Amino acid sequence: MVKQNDSTSAVSKTLTSDDKNLNSIAQYLKDAQPSHKRSIPPLDQWHPKHCGKMDLKVKANGEWWHEGQLIKRQSLLDLFSTVLWKEEGKFYLKTPVEQIEIEVEDVPLLVNQVDRVEIEGQSYIQLTTTNQDVIIVDEAHPIFMREYASEMRPYVHVRFGINALIQRATFFHLVEMGELVENEHGESVLSLQSGNLHLQLGT
Repeated sequence: MVKQNDSTSAVSKTLTSDDKNLNSIAQYLKDAQPSHKRSIPPLDQWHPKHCGKMDLKVKANGEWWHEGQLIKRQSLLDLFSTVLWKEEGKFYLKTPVEQIEIEVEDVPLLVNQVDRVEIEGQSYIQLTTTNQDVIIVDEAHPIFMREYASEMRPYVHVRFGINALIQRATFFHLVEMGELVENEHGESVLSLQSGNLHLQLGT
């Protein structure tokens, strides 16, 4: 389960199909969220037309670059992260009226905080991204290992087919929460428990 606010209400401004720069999308999102309260829109209920590709790249280290310039405004990145969409292996920024392809080297989100929380008498692992997404690790949002650039990296599923990379320092905290055991192949694995979900991750 992912903790998120209620979906945004009807928006007051739309974008034309050829208006694809980041400032316009940012203004659209701000108009859609007048309370400045972070929320995840119902992207799975929107069916806009595809409007080409934007010169926007999310690098494997989590940096967002637009037309060769690093985007440094965290508030802007937090807004864009709410409309991230993945479809047939490609990433997009999605609004009710347009869907613009962007480039993502690995995954577009990073986890930088891990906590233990109690929910209905059970202990869960809670992960938080740099964009303030809060993920409760469960069957729908598992932690898993995957290779990228010849290195095994830990990830967690967030929403809409999109995963987040668990940063190294955060993963070390996860190791402290779990237990290193040997599996049936004699390999060292990290054993973690989150609610009823039991995970064994290669280290």
